Amino acid sequence: MTTLQRQENNPIAHLSAEDIEAIGRELDAIRDEVLAVRGERDAAYIRKVIKVQRSLEIGSRAVLLFSLFPPAWLIGTAGLSVAKILENMEIGHNILHAQYDFMRDPKIHSTTWEWDHATPADQWKHSHNEVHHKYTNVVGKDNDLGYGIMRVDENQRWHPFFLAQPLWNFINACFFEYGIAAYDLELGRNLGSKKRRNNPEFRANVRAVGRKIRRQMLKDYILHPALSGPSFLHTIAANFTANLIRNLWSHSVIMCGHFPNGVSTFERTSIKGETRGEWYLRQMLGSANISGGRLLHIMTGNLSHQIEHHLFPDLPSSRYAEVAVKVRALFEKYDLPYVTGPMPKQVASAWWKVIRLSFPNRKPMLAADHSIPPRRPAAEPATV
Repeated sequence: MTTLQRQENNPIAHLSAEDIEAIGRELDAIRDEVLAVRGERDAAYIRKVIKVQRSLEIGSRAVLLFSLFPPAWLIGTAGLSVAKILENMEIGHNILHAQYDFMRDPKIHSTTWEWDHATPADQWKHSHNEVHHKYTNVVGKDNDLGYGIMRVDENQRWHPFFLAQPLWNFINACFFEYGIAAYDLELGRNLGSKKRRNNPEFRANVRAVGRKIRRQMLKDYILHPALSGPSFLHTIAANFTANLIRNLWSHSVIMCGHFPNGVSTFERTSIKGETRGEWYLRQMLGSANISGGRLLHIMTGNLSHQIEHHLFPDLPSSRYAEVAVKVRALFEKYDLPYVTGPMPKQVASAWWKVIRLSFPNRKPMLAADHSIPPRRPAAEPATV
C-alpha cells in the first residue's frame, strides 16, 4: 500500500466530483437520522457501562487485597484488566469525543471527564480530536499514523533506523499510555530546539503529564498495594499486568483501525481545499473495521467500527453497529473497498505492514497518479 495519489489502481478513479459530494450528502443524512433519535437510550447505555466498569474495578481491587493467593491474583488481575479496558475504550475515549455531551450531565461530559490514562484529557482531546480526526491518515500530518517513530508508507524515504521499527512498535504497545502521552506532547518536535523546549505552554503541558503520571503511579503501585499488607508485591504485579494487558489491547485496536492491508494513506497536498465530501471519502478509505460480536465491540469501545467512528466521531458509540449497515451499503453503491476482518487477521495484517516497511522498497516508487477526480474550487477543510 502506498499513498492514494500514487497507487497503480486508484480506488476512487471511477468517481466524479459530483459523486463525491453526493456521498457527503448521503452521509450527512445518515448522521441526521441518528441525531433525530439520540436520547434516553444512549444516556442509559453509558450510565450502565460506567456502573458495570466501576463495580468491576472495585470488586477486582478488593479481591487483589488477597493477591498473595494465586486464585485471587488471577481473578483480580483479569477483572482489573477488563475494567481498565472498558474505562479507556468504551467510556473515556467516547465521552472525551463529546458523544454524551447532549445529556448535559456535568459528571459525564467531555469538559469534565478525566480518565485512567497517563495523558491528561485536555491534551489528548487536542492531539486526537482536533488533529488526528482532521488529518486522518495524511502522511506527515496525522501523528497517529506511526506515532512519529515508524515508516508508514512506501513513498517515505527509507533509513536504516527503520529496521528497528518492529521493536519500537512492540515497546510502544507494552507502554502504550506513556507513548500516547509523549506523542500528545510532541516530544520529538518540541525537544528538537531550545525555543520549543522553553515554550511556556510546552513546559506547562509537561508538568501536567508529570502530575497525571504521579497520580496514576500512586494509585496503582503504592496506595492499592499498601492496603494489601502482606500481598503488597503481588498486588503491584497484578496492577502492572492489568496495565500491560490494557496497553497491548488498546494498541492492537488502534493498529487495526488505520494500518491493515487495504487502508489508504494520503499526501499532504491532497487535502488542500478539501470539501466535506472529500473529507468523508478520506475517512472511508483511511479506516478499517474489526468483525465480531457485541462483546468485542464493547471491549474495543466500538472502535471495531472504526470507519463509522471516523465518519461520525461525536455520535454515541453504541449506535455504530446500526449505522454500519447503511454505511456499508453506501460503499457498495459507489463501488468502494470496505476494509474489515476478524481481529487476529487485522492485527497480523497491521504488524506485517510494520515489518515490511522497515525494509527498503523492492521496486522504485510509483509516479503520481493523476486520475483523481478534479476538485471544485478551494474551500475550508470540512470537520465533523
